Parts: sequence; structure tokens; C-alpha cells
Amino acid sequence: MQWRAFVLGLVLLRLGLHGVLWIVFGLGPSMGFYQRFPLSFGFQRLRGPDGPESPASGPAGRPGTPGGPSGPSWLQPQVPGAAAGRRRAPRRPGPDVCGPGHWGYVLGGRGRGRDEYEKRYSGAFPPQLRAQMRDLARGMFVFGYDNYMAHAFPEDELNPIHCRGRGPDRGDPSNLNINDVLGNYSLTLVDALDTLAIMGNSSEFQKAVKLVINTVSFDKDSTVQVFEATIRVLGSLLSAHRIITDSKQPFGDMTIKDYDNELLHMAHDLAVRLLPAFENTRTGIPYPRVNLKTGVPPDSNNETCTAGAGSLLVEFGILSRLLGDSTFEWVARRAVKALWNLRSNDTGLLGNVVNIQTGHWVGKQSGLGAGLDSFYEYLLKSYILFGEKEDLEMFNAVYKSIQNYLRRGREACNEGEGDPPLYVNVNMFSGQLMNTWIDSLQAFFPGLQVLIGDVEDAICLHAFYYAIWKRYGALPERYNWQLQAPDVLFYPLRPELVESTYLLYQATKNPFYLHVGMDILQSLEKYTKVKCGYATLHHVIDKSKEDRMESFFLSETCKYLYLLFDEENPVHKSGTRYMFTTEGHIVSVDAHLRESPWKEFFSEEGGRDPVGKSGHRPRPHELKVINSSSNCNRVPDERRYSLPLKSVYMRQIDQMVGLI
Repeated sequence: MQWRAFVLGLVLLRLGLHGVLWIVFGLGPSMGFYQRFPLSFGFQRLRGPDGPESPASGPAGRPGTPGGPSGPSWLQPQVPGAAAGRRRAPRRPGPDVCGPGHWGYVLGGRGRGRDEYEKRYSGAFPPQLRAQMRDLARGMFVFGYDNYMAHAFPEDELNPIHCRGRGPDRGDPSNLNINDVLGNYSLTLVDALDTLAIMGNSSEFQKAVKLVINTVSFDKDSTVQVFEATIRVLGSLLSAHRIITDSKQPFGDMTIKDYDNELLHMAHDLAVRLLPAFENTRTGIPYPRVNLKTGVPPDSNNETCTAGAGSLLVEFGILSRLLGDSTFEWVARRAVKALWNLRSNDTGLLGNVVNIQTGHWVGKQSGLGAGLDSFYEYLLKSYILFGEKEDLEMFNAVYKSIQNYLRRGREACNEGEGDPPLYVNVNMFSGQLMNTWIDSLQAFFPGLQVLIGDVEDAICLHAFYYAIWKRYGALPERYNWQLQAPDVLFYPLRPELVESTYLLYQATKNPFYLHVGMDILQSLEKYTKVKCGYATLHHVIDKSKEDRMESFFLSETCKYLYLLFDEENPVHKSGTRYMFTTEGHIVSVDAHLRESPWKEFFSEEGGRDPVGKSGHRPRPHELKVINSSSNCNRVPDERRYSLPLKSVYMRQIDQMVGLI
């Protein structure tokens, strides 16, 4: 009888314990002998967001674990066809990837809980710290700009280690890494003009504009890439011209005494010198390079990348609408349509390299990075600026194809099991995986997703790139997500992650992105600052450097960092709606840019004929300036969000650093 009394006592004790737990914690009774408490008593557990509990028993998906999955779902072929173009069944966690159970196990080992992460990432970002970071971003720009002016101007770029200038490589015309960009036209000064205005430095802006007007000429024996000359030089001249002629002057007094539209005339001169690239091509897709004095070189390559040929419409369209001359928009739009008509009938995807004479895809890789990135970007931004419905239709179609064939991982960012979302490189015709790397240029894509309102997906994709940044203090040019190591190790001060961080902060107002910006600022100061500026990282692991500071560091990287922390900037407070070009040049979105008196010239028939051989080609009009700062109606899909970042997502960011 004693053992029966003992057992009965244990049962009564257990029931009493459950009764106390019911009253105190609201936990229901269970007769199981392995009751799992959602509380942590010396070990960590992680509940997936709005999902079931995950065991704290260890990383079951690691290689060598019996019964574990054979590989990450990123390697699995995509199954298209969901109604929204992206919905699919959740995937199981693979080895070394971030299923909820894996997060709980490893984070439990670190002893970090929900409160610490919420405090760290979502807590208030003090105004004093914000002002300090704003001033640091401004100081970064000033240090680079002043050293360029002191040691490099009038050459194109600054060599910040040896404190001297860099121009085109005349001795080696095949050095395209240099010669595609540098045209012997004071590139860094031109590219930085609107950054000076955005930072409110009216005196230096006015001085710089006068220097450009008085010293820069495009009558040069320089062979440059059409794309780079368009986005860096043409775009900056147009942006600065509109800042000068804006009647509201939101950035302070940026007017130039006796200004007679010189920057617009210079932009027109440069564009005319780029026009030969569009001639004598059977498809209407332009040659990749032109000589500014003599036109297309006799030995010119007939192959070009999709982004280079199809990302000219914003700058060329603005120029056409300011001049009242349809020629520039017409040739750029014809190139876009030609590329669009070459997309795969099965997948709707485009490749990354095409022959401009035959229309044959030389490069069949379809992805979000080099060779394709700004093509997608400019389909949407052309619609925002010009309101042409066909641009939006093309963008929506290709975005659906991207979701169907490039996106891997679980369906939602913050819910479900499986790998976090990732966009891979596939064959444009079959959708099959081509390689296991991504490049740093892809970090622009979360920012583009913000513009269309796909903020949830943008949040999760941004986390992947930020995790890599935190691991190395920079983004390697290529990162192999299967090997979890860089493939190409240099970082040339690119702005794409900063741009997406800025746009996500504007969309969510979550201070997490201020912390991201602070991390990036501190990394740049620690690893890239040298005697006379900021240097390219040759190797993101050992932090060795190359003696080059590309112009986009001042025109984009510093600009987006500054705007991230400058909440009171006229960009955010003036009431004018702004858009940034792919080179970060600011353009006000107004009704006059949506006026297109030559729409009939953009017919499908006229778009197929070579320049100079079509009766549909419009004749240039006399130079006619439209000076306006009036606002257009609210552009569709430009929405503001106040989405909280869930604690599990914040944890995943830090955990990815451990996995990568």
C-alpha cells in the first residue's frame, strides 16, 4: 500500500503543479511526461513567427545528420505557376541554412533572447547619434571630394592612396575596366554635382557648376561605354540643370548668375555624340561603345549586355522632353522594345548578353545582377517618370517571371520553414539553375521592391546582403551561397546595399535600418579610408586595397548614407516628389515630364527600323527648354509602410553572419 500511496502522491503533486501553472502562466494541463514550456530555463528555444515551436535539440539539417535533407532548397528547381507569380509551398531547412529550429538552437547557445534583439535593432536611435552619423556621412563625402579637387581634378578619378589623378588608359585600349568609364571629362566632379546640392552646399555647387561649364568638353578622342557615359555624365548634367532652374529652390539658393542652360546644352552635345551607337544595327540595340569624336570604332564588338543597352531610357527620355526633341527617347525606347521582343516565350526571362546584329543570346544567364540589373529598374522608373503604360506592363510581366523562376526559398519572409528567400541565376529558356553565386549589384533589388510595394520580400532579401556585409565589413563582388564564401573578393565602394537600406528606412521608418547604415559607415571609415580619400578593397577578408575611388562613391554611396540620417532634408520635407536614377542622380517627378507630343512615333512599326532608315523617325526640333517644378499626380504603387520587424527576423540577421 505504501507504493500506491507514493504513486498517488506523485500524481497529486503533478496535478497541483499544472494547476499552479494554469493559474500563473495560462498553460493548459498535459498528461505527457515531456511538457514543453514556452519559457526559457537556462536553455533557449525559439518559436517561429506565428508558427509552431521548434525543438532545441540541435541543427538537424547539418551534413551527416541521419535523415536530414540532401541540400538547401535554393538548389532545388523552381516550380512556376502560382497565381501571384511567387506563392509556393514552404520548404524544409537544408544543411547550414536557417530553418526556425536551427535559429533557436544556435541562438540558444549564444544566450540571446527576444528582448536583447528588440532593444538592439528596434529601439530608438537617439537624435544625437543620428546627427553624428549624418555629419560623418557628410564628412566622408567632403574628404573624398576635397581630395579629388586638390589632387586629381581635372582628371576623371582620384587615386586616393598615392594622391593623384587617373584618366583613360591610352597605352592599353583593351583595359575596359578603366576606359569604359573614364572619358577625360572630369568624371568625378560631374558625377558629384547633385550630391553637393542635396547636402546644401550652395557655394561649392555653384563653383563646381561653373568649373564644369568652363572646363569640360566632350570633343575628345575617347572611346567610352554608352551606358556609363549616360548614367554618370548625362544623368548628372540633367539633374544639376533641373536643380538650378527649379523655381522653388528647395535645397537653398542653387541658382547660377547668368545661367543660360549651359548644362542642358552640354547634355545635348554628349547625347548627340552617343547617337552613332544606335545606327547600323539590325535590331536597334545599340553598340556598347562609341568614340566621342569619331563614332563607333571600326573594330567594335557586336555583343552587349542587356542592362547596358536597355537602361538608357530615363536619361534619354528626360533630355527629349526637356528639349522637345523626340530623337533620344525614340532610340532608347526602340532598344528596350527590341530586347523585350527577344525574351523567352517559355519563361518570359531575358539573357545577359546579346548580339546586336543577329538578336542571338550569347549569354543565356538570367539573374538580378550584372548585365540585367538596371534593365528591370528602368522599366519601372521610366513609368514613374513618363507615365507610359507599356513600361509598367513590361515591368509587371518580367517581375512575375523573376518570382516564378529566380526566387528560391520559403514563401514568406517572416513565416514558415525553409531557407530564407534568395534570387538565383538561371538559364533564361529553361529556368534551370546555372551557378551558385550572386553578385553585389543584386543588392539593389530590395530597393526596387520597395518602390512597387513588395516590402516584406524586400526586408528579407536585404537581410541576406546585410549579413554578408556584417561578416566581411563589405560586400564581395561575388558570393557563392552554396560554398558560403566569396568567389570574387574585391569591393569597389559600391552603393547598392546602402541604397536599399535608405529606401527600406523610408518605407518602414524602422530604426533598424539606421543601425545598418551606421554599421556600413563605420566599416567604410575603418577599412577603406586612406591618405587622400577612400580606396577600393582588393580583398574583403584581408582588407588589402586598390588605388581607386570610383565616381559613384561620391554620387551614390555617400549621398544615400547622408539622406538616411538627414530626416529634415528637403528631399523628404519639401513636398516635391523625387526619384533617383540608377547612378543616384535626383530627378523631380512632375507633370511636364509626362507630356509626350510624339507618342505616335513610338509605334511598334517605327520601333523596328534602323535609325536613319525609317520614315517614322522624328526630326530634331530647335532647342527648347521646359523649366518647371510643378508636381504630378501621385504615382501608383508608391506607398508608405510602418511594418515592424519581427524579433525572429532580427535574430536571423545575426545568425546568418555565423553561418556565412
